Amino acid sequence: MRQLIINGDDFGLHELINEGIIESHTNGCLTSTTLMAGGPAFEHAVALAKQHPKLGVGVHLALVGTRPAARANVNTLVTRDGQFFPSYKEFAWQYLQGKIAKEHIRYELWCQMQKVIGHGISITHIDSHQHLHVLPGLAEIIGSLAAEFHIEKIRIPSEPVFFFGPSKNSFSRIAARTVLTGCSKIAERYYRKIGLCAPAQFYGMLAGGAMSQQVLQHIIKKLPEGVSEIMVHPGRDRQALSQLFTWGYRWQDELEALRSQSVLQEIKDSSIELISYQQLGKLQSAQEAEVSKI
Repeated sequence: MRQLIINGDDFGLHELINEGIIESHTNGCLTSTTLMAGGPAFEHAVALAKQHPKLGVGVHLALVGTRPAARANVNTLVTRDGQFFPSYKEFAWQYLQGKIAKEHIRYELWCQMQKVIGHGISITHIDSHQHLHVLPGLAEIIGSLAAEFHIEKIRIPSEPVFFFGPSKNSFSRIAARTVLTGCSKIAERYYRKIGLCAPAQFYGMLAGGAMSQQVLQHIIKKLPEGVSEIMVHPGRDRQALSQLFTWGYRWQDELEALRSQSVLQEIKDSSIELISYQQLGKLQSAQEAEVSKI
């Protein structure tokens, strides 16, 4: 059997992103999302999530690119203006130099988890903004938080290193994917050791922010057996979002791809079952039980 989770990241970052995620869920193939506790549109996202109970909602843990959820002092995590470092590179540079206190990381992420739960969201899984949860040394912190909040599922962003898709990819993007996959494989050993469950395959790093209909259909056609996750970033009004975020994402194109009738028909014709992170653990337990009977 082939099951597929399509997860929309950055829920809560902006109302146009929130609307794109909900549209991709109600009229397309998106099944799960992850919520940013420090996002400016957090309250808007929570209200939308409560209107769509079939949408799996996890936590998009963030240490860059937004504001902290903690009200106490986490000064090693922030710049002079009280915001997180703007990018993964700046955070990683400070972290690898030992300038960021791990107790600040844990407390901030704890506050993010607590904020989401406090707003009535039942957390289905964990991932992170710019994949910081697989950075060396952070798995133990994330693992302890998962245990404390009774979370059993996590994203492992290890896209296959020999997957390139139908589009041309820059050397820098391929190199970044290779590093991320390597870090993910190391973190995965720990996460699985402590009992966290994850999809067997992950796609969306090379096409991050540019998951076109062509790329999405290519992945679906090549999807292996078992449970896979595709990471996407849908949103409305690319022009408006591009004025706020300089990542070069094609939010509107991803929205169109996710609700494309051709994509939906491809999923149906390929006998792929769309699931959310809510169903992940139950499916894998059932499959393991069947294997044990053989």
